[in-house]
Amino acid sequence: MNEVNKTLYIPLYGKTQISKKGIILHDPMAERIWNEEAFPIKGKAKSKWLCYNMAMRARVFDDWTRQMLNQHADATVIHIGCGLDSRCLRVDVPETKWVDCDFPDVIAIRKKYYTESQHYFMKCLDATNQDDLYSLPDAPCVILVLEGISMYLSNQQLANMFRILSEKYQDVHVLMDVYTVFGAKASKYKNPVNDVGVSTLYGVDSVSQLLEGTRISLAAEHSFTPDYLVNELTGFDKCFFRLMFTGKMYQKIYRLYELKAE
Repeated sequence: MNEVNKTLYIPLYGKTQISKKGIILHDPMAERIWNEEAFPIKGKAKSKWLCYNMAMRARVFDDWTRQMLNQHADATVIHIGCGLDSRCLRVDVPETKWVDCDFPDVIAIRKKYYTESQHYFMKCLDATNQDDLYSLPDAPCVILVLEGISMYLSNQQLANMFRILSEKYQDVHVLMDVYTVFGAKASKYKNPVNDVGVSTLYGVDSVSQLLEGTRISLAAEHSFTPDYLVNELTGFDKCFFRLMFTGKMYQKIYRLYELKAE
């Protein structure tokens, strides 16, 4: 498994720790996989603040995906860069066609824990490979989850992906987290992915430039750390987290965008 793929264990660890606390994110599959895979986590990746962030990010993506499915009952969910995430189980909308995509070595591990069915599929995919993107299943409406992947793709690679998605799907709804350019540069010195050997990350300052020449546009910006989740923390953790990981200061580093084409 290469360095980028190893980063999947960082959110897995964070979700496991918070799930065990019984707050923010209920994720028994993460707990099971973590116990069985036992990947060594060290340094900044073990920070409880990062664990809170990873769990909140996952919960926000879960809530958004569920909301989109409530609005678009016939949609296919496509999660590119799924890692070992169990969103397909946490959201659990019956009879939804769901496709989890990642590199072959990641999918090989997923298949130890997840079973394909009439509605659930796993697909080997490289988001930088246009043939792979064109081979995604056809669908009248797609809900596209891009969690924790944009920072490993250059702006040109992201733009190419959105161009293909715009060509392939008439109706597409996207949620994507990004580092800002400043955030990507700052992360060189403090990002936990450094601990698994990743040294190059990319930032996005202009989403509109990524979407030029496509039918996809910016629909909304969301918070990774909304009050309803921060309020599940208590005492010092709640006060410190609110100070450090909410508001304009955090937006200078990290953003969450909803995109759509209809």
